[in-house]
Amino acid sequence: MKELWNRHPYLASWAILAVGMVAILLWSSRGVPLEPMQRFWLVVATIALAGLCVWILSWEDESADGESDASPSE
Repeated sequence: MKELWNRHPYLASWAILAVGMVAILLWSSRGVPLEPMQRFWLVVATIALAGLCVWILSWEDESADGESDASPSE
């Protein structure tokens, strides 16, 4: 598991976040009368949202020191 985290940190983060978000979704909607396909598409949308969250958070890692990679024009 640690090797997977070191080799693919964003993919591992996405999987962990998606599992947690889907668990919360299913637990919170347990009393709601949803069709099976409605529940399926909610789970798919939740997994996609988790991926989007990890992708947006990864933008901060591109420049960890706060400096831009672009050279200043003189």
